[in-house]
Amino acid sequence: MPKTPIHEATTLRLEVLDKDGKVDASLLPDLADGQLQELYRSMVRIRKFDEKALNLQRQGRMGTYGSIRGQEAAQAGIAMAMGPKDWLVPSFREQGVMMLHGIPPHLLYAFWKGDERGSVFPEGSRCLPVAIPVASQLLHAAGIGMALKLRDEEAAAVGFAGDGASSEGDFHEALNFAGVFKARTVFFIQNNQWAISVPFKHQTAAGSIAQRASSYGIEGIQVDGNDVLAVYAASKEALERARRGEGPTLIEAVTYRMESHTTADDATRYRPPEEVAYWQERDPIDRMRKYLVSKKLWNDKKEQALLESCAVEVEAEVAALEAMPAPDPTDIVSHMFKELPWNLQEQRDALAREVGR
Repeated sequence: MPKTPIHEATTLRLEVLDKDGKVDASLLPDLADGQLQELYRSMVRIRKFDEKALNLQRQGRMGTYGSIRGQEAAQAGIAMAMGPKDWLVPSFREQGVMMLHGIPPHLLYAFWKGDERGSVFPEGSRCLPVAIPVASQLLHAAGIGMALKLRDEEAAAVGFAGDGASSEGDFHEALNFAGVFKARTVFFIQNNQWAISVPFKHQTAAGSIAQRASSYGIEGIQVDGNDVLAVYAASKEALERARRGEGPTLIEAVTYRMESHTTADDATRYRPPEEVAYWQERDPIDRMRKYLVSKKLWNDKKEQALLESCAVEVEAEVAALEAMPAPDPTDIVSHMFKELPWNLQEQRDALAREVGR
């Protein structure tokens, strides 16, 4: 992959599918035709979910939202590689992989609406609530991976973060701990080039995030995060290693955040338009569609059917969101502990009295 006109990115270590939809057959993962189509469907579903969220926010029907447009391949690729026993430990931009891992989309909408019930997942879900403090969730992923090792459970924990998180102390502590104790953890960093308005070139003097893995004695790989086949291949190998107890892996998926950091931000103030244009040419959905068409696995009829199906699904989730009864205001403290300590109990009672007035 050529260098971007803005950032001096290193050559990607794993790319299976290029921007024109051509594959390196020697690197192609062993996937059936149906699985290839499912990867494409997943990416389109994620994008349609995301587009609806942006519309809901602009209509005042949802709060501030962090878009994932452009990062669909990174999330769909690892989601297919994950198994039902694997734990998902998200940051705040993993809506795609969360819905593909079984979290009902209307709950994801509810979270961004400010409803605490958006973090109450169905019984048995192996997914932690969204973590807003940057990089804190990587420590949780290391801890879960350690628990899986102690239980000798054939599963892995996947901790997600962005490139900005790689500058936080929690990032280094998590990788160091996981490396020393061989936690069954995969650290999945979506390097989308920007930490709000801070470009990746100001995050590290190293050539990549992935190469830091060697400092902690763990495996590391950098992949084209807009290539869903490369993401799947790297994720599958890393997860299988972790489940076997062979130690953690750091995956850096080089991708791009096409929208602003959140709807409270305006990326046009700091991001050059030529950079955005460069990444638009590398759209993860477009390249996968070109590949499927070349293999005669996709056509306009299937595309239209998929778009119609996504539209029905998204509207059903919005209906489920807006059918939820009004939340109890005391929910803001009710879910912090299994048993509330006395001081929070007093605060909750005071809030209930105030609302009652």
